Amino acid sequence: MRTVARWLAGGLWVVLLSTGTYGGTHLKVGDQAPEFSLPATTGGKISLSDFRGKQTVVLAFFPAAFTGGCTQEAKSYQQHLEEFQKSGAQVLMVSTDNLPSLQRWAQELGVSFPLLSDFMRETARAYGVLIEERGIANRTTFVIDPSGRIVHIEEGKLALDPSGALTACRRTRP
Repeated sequence: MRTVARWLAGGLWVVLLSTGTYGGTHLKVGDQAPEFSLPATTGGKISLSDFRGKQTVVLAFFPAAFTGGCTQEAKSYQQHLEEFQKSGAQVLMVSTDNLPSLQRWAQELGVSFPLLSDFMRETARAYGVLIEERGIANRTTFVIDPSGRIVHIEEGKLALDPSGALTACRRTRP
């Protein structure tokens, strides 16, 4: 952890602690989405290639299960799940939590879409959302069309609300 101190008038010290750096994903709209294959709360593994040529994918990275913002986000996706399905999209949420934790959290929340465990952090790293110093993913949502191209990205607090992702999914529907 890096510490920066600055002297202010009157002899007051201000200490700023860096909790890690995250400058946003390196991926852009129009890029090919990186392939992944991750264990799912619904059983087995889910890969991006499972949806190629068939469905739009909403890939929502979140920092950690059992936290306020992540609970709000998961409940929002569950609340709008039927609308995502009508638009031809599959919702997938991904964190670096282990699979048993995600299974318990999914059960507590009553979510019916898959939560994916990126415990080895390879997928978060490939998508440019891993906060290395903390070992968690930054909240980032990617909408990936059936050809595997990224058509929409939301990061940070904007990604808490699934309405932007839903609008993007409706645009990708054939």
